[in-house]
Amino acid sequence: MSDTAPAAPVPPSPAGPAGLTIRAREPADWRDVYDLTQLPRVRRGTLRLPFASPEQTRKWMEVPQDDGQIGIVATVDGRTVGSADVTSYKGRRSHAGGIGICVHDSFQGRGIGSALLAALIDTSDNWLNLKRLELTVFVDNEPAIKLYTKFGFEIEGTRRAEAFRDGRYVDAYAMARVRGL
Repeated sequence: MSDTAPAAPVPPSPAGPAGLTIRAREPADWRDVYDLTQLPRVRRGTLRLPFASPEQTRKWMEVPQDDGQIGIVATVDGRTVGSADVTSYKGRRSHAGGIGICVHDSFQGRGIGSALLAALIDTSDNWLNLKRLELTVFVDNEPAIKLYTKFGFEIEGTRRAEAFRDGRYVDAYAMARVRGL
């Protein structure tokens, strides 16, 4: 692609449910984020282990966000229902970043993931000038794959036996969205 190629398609930022707010993630959000990551469907879609310590999440979130990571949360009427981040890479990969998203089990399928992903893509494209966004998603997480595809991510390959989950090894897709190259 040339430098004049259009960016990967980004649907308009969805409204999501009434009362939805996307804002910066704060260290004080640690308990809400911990509770979110302990939900069965959230945990199943990530590499998190059961019985994680709340203290681990608190310590992780108290680290200053100047390390190349921008974290956001989605709230509905003040309740945290999603969390996401983009991490800019360094050096020869400074044009790229990785993303992660989780949405509360009871709020999946309501536009929360779309709102979080739209905010991450806007930040990545218009503030961080990232050309490549990448992520890993389990091959059986069809709703997430559909969401990422809607925002221009493509499957680049399969990572065989990526993780051990539910007593067996599971594969994951490496997906990326590349713009303007």
